[in-house]
Amino acid sequence: LSNISLDSLCREIPSITGKNWVHENNERLRTYNMRSAVNLGETGFQHTAFLHSAAFLYFLSEVTGIWELLPDPYLQGGGYHVMPTGGKFDVHVDRNTAYETGLNRRLSLITYLNKDWKPEYGGQLELWNSDATRCESVVEPVFNRTVIFEITDKAYHGIPKRIAAPGGRSRDCFIVYYHTARTAGQDAAPPHTSIYGPSLYQKKDSAFRKFVRDMTPPLLLRKVKNARESRMK
Repeated sequence: LSNISLDSLCREIPSITGKNWVHENNERLRTYNMRSAVNLGETGFQHTAFLHSAAFLYFLSEVTGIWELLPDPYLQGGGYHVMPTGGKFDVHVDRNTAYETGLNRRLSLITYLNKDWKPEYGGQLELWNSDATRCESVVEPVFNRTVIFEITDKAYHGIPKRIAAPGGRSRDCFIVYYHTARTAGQDAAPPHTSIYGPSLYQKKDSAFRKFVRDMTPPLLLRKVKNARESRMK
């Protein structure tokens, strides 16, 4: 799309204080995902229609070598993604199945909507090797940059560097997933949700921190967590 169209796409991002979002908020993931494709504005519908068109599907197949790609008109897990201050997504592989249809997820297409984004703001997409032991490439989430990558059980990636943009800015993007049908006799991995990098490569809590967490009443833990999240907003 042209920059003018992307400008319109940015202006249509709903406020994250509204009801149009699924708020993911845990130790490994903090982001806002668009709840439903019916919440798109006019430019969002046009953008999605273009990305789902036969001409663009053929283009993707020529580029990736994956044929008979199917679009997702419901944008399950797609659409706008917004990461506010403190947002992140630990290194993982994507879920490999569209739950409602049973189709195989094959490609992810991400278009960044962040003007004048600086490296110190964080939110870089990191592409890791097949066993999640080493970061191989880093993608800055700058305006009008589009990333396409194949979804496999070894395609580890993430946004582990927390968002630290000034003035309440967020890291914004628009995501579309593409699928293929599972044919008879096809050797495919069992359906799964996001799989994070092996625990061997995750930061481990100290024995003291584990002891404190185990001994602290759940109500107090929730209050501490809520207070920490309030400071991050």
